[in-house]
Amino acid sequence: MLAEKIRDTARKIKKNVALMEVCGTHTVAIFRSGIKSILPENVRLISGPGCPVCVTPNNYLDRAIALSRLDHTILCTFGDMMKVPGSSSSLEKEKTGGKDIRIVYSTLDALKIAQENPDKKIIFLGVGFETTAPTVAVALKEARRKKVRNFYVLSAHKLVPPALKFLAESKDLKVDGFICPGHVSTIIGTKPYEFLVREFEIPCVISGFEPLDLFQSIFILLNQIKEKKPEISNQYLRAVKANGNLKALGLMKEVFEEADSLWRGIGTIPLSGLKIADDYKELDALTQINVQVEKNREPKGCLCGLVIQGKKTPLDCPFFARKCNPRNPIGPCMVSSEGSCQAYFKYGQVKGSRRSYGSVYRALACVILAP
Repeated sequence: MLAEKIRDTARKIKKNVALMEVCGTHTVAIFRSGIKSILPENVRLISGPGCPVCVTPNNYLDRAIALSRLDHTILCTFGDMMKVPGSSSSLEKEKTGGKDIRIVYSTLDALKIAQENPDKKIIFLGVGFETTAPTVAVALKEARRKKVRNFYVLSAHKLVPPALKFLAESKDLKVDGFICPGHVSTIIGTKPYEFLVREFEIPCVISGFEPLDLFQSIFILLNQIKEKKPEISNQYLRAVKANGNLKALGLMKEVFEEADSLWRGIGTIPLSGLKIADDYKELDALTQINVQVEKNREPKGCLCGLVIQGKKTPLDCPFFARKCNPRNPIGPCMVSSEGSCQAYFKYGQVKGSRRSYGSVYRALACVILAP
């Protein structure tokens, strides 16, 4: 059985192994299915900066909040940004105070609101990795085609490979293998990860999201580590192609430009973000709408920045499950459904324990995978 093969391979490695999942959806799947409780003692899973809401810096939130306070303005956002705390407020608090902030489920929904309200400025918060950037590109192209002149995007899009390079270069974070994000990889393909093997000799596997996908991916990584033959493996063959989605990549290249970008808790990573290209600058909220933004302040004592880098776990934070919980989040890792803190909180991770409770998936995984 696969679980026994994982245990046998881990024994042969004869050292502690740290594997990092670089995807918030993987983090949730790992906790929900109880995978950590089944792994050998010398195999540790670390959550990386795979939650786009979590890595969005405070100064972006502060600008969004300031924009929402402008007259004749409607701010549109996906729901997971509403509760993220800025320096002194949040979008949820501003909405409660009467600001016109609307949750949308598609970038084209925001464009429709712009068409229905020609006397107002409609600003969409473009937050996400390579997975969501093409959808924003489509909305910008449609706005131009339909000559919608009151639609703007405030881009905070981030690119995953530069963040992986930052982590690989980190002197105080030892990662033996990466579980690369499945959704992002459907867009960018496998080739952008090749530098991790070529320059750092770190094995990588692109994984699907079912418990068996993740177990197989862990087994693949452990085998590469045991054999000392790092590769880029594609476990998620049913969705990810080597060259990715060429149409989506073409849209991103047309509408965006790579730029240095600030990541919460990490700092500025060169060429790790997407800004709106000069050819579409009339739709860029950053350059087209002037607003006074308050001085950035991070919550004192919050460890989200270190959790995002995999250097700390939520259990190390003095606020976790005390002052900080989903109803009263101090940092973004407790807000987002893909955040490590919410995953620990929701699935009952207990300090000093490798087990997580509260999920029928764990029991199913044990039945399917145990010898």
